[in-house]
Amino acid sequence: MAIRYDYKADYDRINGKMLSYEDRPVIGISGNFGPAGCELAEVYYKSIEAAGGIPFILPPTDDERVILPLLERIDGLMLSGGADVNPLWTGEDPVPALHGINAKRDRGELLMVQLAFDRQLPIFGICRGIQILAIALGGSVHQDIATSFPKQRIIKHSQDAPRYEATHLVEAESGSLIANLLGEHFAVNSFHHQAVNDAGPHLRITAWADDGIVEAVESTEKKPVFGVQWHPECFIGNNDDCMMPLFRKLVHEAYLHRRARTFHNDVSIVTLDSHCDTPMFFDQGVDFNSRDEKVLVDYHKMVEGYLDSCIMVAYLPQKERTPEGLAKATAKADEILTEIRRMVDDCEGAAIAITPDDLYINKRDDLKSIMLGIENGYAIGRNIDNVERYRRMGVCYMTLCHNGDNDICDSAKRSNQENGGLSDFGRDVVHEMNRVGMMVDLSHAAESSFYDAIEASSLPIVCSHASSRALCDHPRNLTDDQLRALAESGGVAQVTLYNGFLRLDEKSDIDDAMRHLMHMIDVAGINHVGIGTDFDGDGGIPGCNGANEIMNITKRLLSEGLCHDDLEKIWGLNFLRVMRQVQAAAEIDF
Repeated sequence: MAIRYDYKADYDRINGKMLSYEDRPVIGISGNFGPAGCELAEVYYKSIEAAGGIPFILPPTDDERVILPLLERIDGLMLSGGADVNPLWTGEDPVPALHGINAKRDRGELLMVQLAFDRQLPIFGICRGIQILAIALGGSVHQDIATSFPKQRIIKHSQDAPRYEATHLVEAESGSLIANLLGEHFAVNSFHHQAVNDAGPHLRITAWADDGIVEAVESTEKKPVFGVQWHPECFIGNNDDCMMPLFRKLVHEAYLHRRARTFHNDVSIVTLDSHCDTPMFFDQGVDFNSRDEKVLVDYHKMVEGYLDSCIMVAYLPQKERTPEGLAKATAKADEILTEIRRMVDDCEGAAIAITPDDLYINKRDDLKSIMLGIENGYAIGRNIDNVERYRRMGVCYMTLCHNGDNDICDSAKRSNQENGGLSDFGRDVVHEMNRVGMMVDLSHAAESSFYDAIEASSLPIVCSHASSRALCDHPRNLTDDQLRALAESGGVAQVTLYNGFLRLDEKSDIDDAMRHLMHMIDVAGINHVGIGTDFDGDGGIPGCNGANEIMNITKRLLSEGLCHDDLEKIWGLNFLRVMRQVQAAAEIDF
């Protein structure tokens, strides 16, 4: 067919009707660097286009002023093939068989992968890309396959056949991402002499060539991060779509990321984690201003995960209830609350919030919000005046007990059932919390205490971090009847990410958290459920193991078909509704 040199006809056609186009995700593709500068084979971006994405070629750079804002603009990252990685980046000297390196690419790509991984971007590595992925995430590569395995039979991994021809077989682990996309046995092309050696802690090996050489890796944490050693993009150059499932997977995950980020960036929405225990690490010298590996919540991780706010609690383990013991508990609570405020005052990007309105104001001002809570009514001792004093210090809720009975109520664990539920003093405490505008939290309470508190309180109560007992039979979790009672009274239950409250038989992950969340929505209703991670209090699971990974829950909720309004309710609106109601009923000013 002859080429029609008439772009005006296309322009008129586009503008001759209502504009309509797909909201396609943008996939950043790492560009190679050659004699003419940045370059990339056509089949890379053609594969992304065919999969429904918008390809955006990323020129090699190690300038963080470019990389950081760039990662806020792309929705997924694809790492292209190319030269060997300089072994100095892994602390190794070169072996004689090392091929040419590309100094323009190494540092920038390693940095970009780590930063993209922190921000939960979908990542797909191809050939050199799988090796960059492994190195950046704590693994290693063989500099040269033949050198690493001098006595082993090695198949030909650098073919002379056309790039779109498959020349050797691959076997993928049953149930792995690669097997689900391409099958357990398939043929690939091959153009490499290096390969992944150790996948590192964040990746696992899921496919091999017949000689045992690694052909694919994927996330150990239920994340859309994967890589292959062959060149799947080449097949589309011969009109062969056998490898397109890989690119469609990347584009699909990038689309979810795009939608989730759009939700979190909406200034009219506040996302709230209703319970974290980061102050437990204050004695280890944590720095909230830096990305501190000792904790799961800090300023950087909140930014990376688009988490607007969290409630940091002064946690008090239940100890002796002598006058001296009670005085120490009160003093410790005062100390922790003061330290939280000092921590926030020292961070230019964060501010203390007392009311729900403060959260929205802080978000508009580009500030992360920290609210204050107390975990264990042990903090007030037997002095009910401490309730008002703590409310005036900014405490928005108090968990009535922790593990072990106290003077307020019986606990779900380590209980002697000494009060038979809520004590007389406990009823007075609940009434006082109602009076001063402090939410009543029953997260650790015995079932008897839970029902007594609902009856005693004139306002809705909350469970700031609890999960479903129907799915995990732990006394700390809420029965379906408790969930219904909570909903009927207008309260809210916040799903927690504590491993032992999600399942008892084995280690839990984000799939288990989603089962609990969806079950609680089914039982209590969408208006009575939220999220309280318990980060830094042993909360955190593969798939959501820090404030920077919060968006992964949003992506899962989108995959479940929840709408924008539902997401807003789960991510804070429900909890803040109760907070507003409780604070509006207060008889004191604060």
